[in-house]
Amino acid sequence: MLFRLPLICLLVSVTAIAADLTPERYWNAALPNTPMPNSLRHLFTPDFTDEKSTNVQVGKGGVNVNAGKGKPGGGTAVNVGKGGVYVDTGKSKGTHVSVSGGKGPGGGVGVHTGKPGKRTDVGVGKGGVIVHTRHKGKPVYVGVTPGPNPFVYNYAASETQLHDDPKASLFFLEKDMVLGKAMSLRFSAEDGYDGRTTFLSRGEAETVPFETEKFSEILKMFYVKAGSGEAEMMKKTIEECEAKRVGGEEKYCATSLESMVDFSVSKLGKYHVRAVSTEVAEKNAPMQKYKIAAAGIKKLSDDKSVVCHKQKYPFAVFYCHKAMMTSVYAVPLEGENGLRAKAVAVCHKNTSSWNPNHLAFKVLKVKPGTVPVCHFLPETHVVWFSY
Repeated sequence: MLFRLPLICLLVSVTAIAADLTPERYWNAALPNTPMPNSLRHLFTPDFTDEKSTNVQVGKGGVNVNAGKGKPGGGTAVNVGKGGVYVDTGKSKGTHVSVSGGKGPGGGVGVHTGKPGKRTDVGVGKGGVIVHTRHKGKPVYVGVTPGPNPFVYNYAASETQLHDDPKASLFFLEKDMVLGKAMSLRFSAEDGYDGRTTFLSRGEAETVPFETEKFSEILKMFYVKAGSGEAEMMKKTIEECEAKRVGGEEKYCATSLESMVDFSVSKLGKYHVRAVSTEVAEKNAPMQKYKIAAAGIKKLSDDKSVVCHKQKYPFAVFYCHKAMMTSVYAVPLEGENGLRAKAVAVCHKNTSSWNPNHLAFKVLKVKPGTVPVCHFLPETHVVWFSY
């Protein structure tokens, strides 16, 4: 199958900024003064790191990139020359060619072959041609705790969620955030796949539908059986992303690191922004009692913030919302077995628009809009704030 993209498309993209920045480079271009939290860095596949990329410069004579493994007709050939861009996969289907006009620091020509999570990504931008070959398939579904997402505030808690959902313990009152206070906590984030989901590149994510109208197509794409527990989980995530916003909240579901960066930058700017996550010394640490340690609590922000919660989905999706009247704290914790955590807490000063039967009100036995409601962030969630 042969595709041709006119040269003018390539020229328009090249005059924008490099299309094929790895996610890490994209972050650095968009947020030059903001270190990336480890929680996000761990969601990259090896193909997204600078060390694993193949960079081929584009010259007058054209470029040939072959992502195959030595078998005739088994690879993807990309030729960039004066006449434009030609893509020949040697197969009758499974190839996507996308041309972007340049969102944020990106833009350019992207070529994607294969299914999500197992494909070859070829991009043409100002810096040349970058090829990412991905061989990791969809992670194995392990199940989730029933009940609505407690970080979406317009949902009521289910009957069993108060007792069965480990995230219930993450909610607390601001007045209780004092030295020596003991709380039973577990910071592992449940995503349905035992923490094994990773980011798709922006180019790949844009070829994958993410809407209820195309849900049957999504299930086929990820080989998920309709009506299964996994299918119901995925549908719930999409519905939460499509649900109406709470009060004046601005929200967005990011299906790639790049789109999450774009949303946060659009709300907070790019030069005086921090992004932080909870860090626990032991991965998947069990529920245990922690005490607020002597190192002391530090207020990081007392205004607006953007909080991004990792969702239950076959690849990394984040439910991001801009929250006004919030405070962000760094809270040092020490577990009963000596395990240490650098926890991040977000306190919402105005909860009057939340569902009155939300999990937080049931746990804390308070009513909407009466007192600030706080919660710790699970390990893979991120809060962004200005400083």
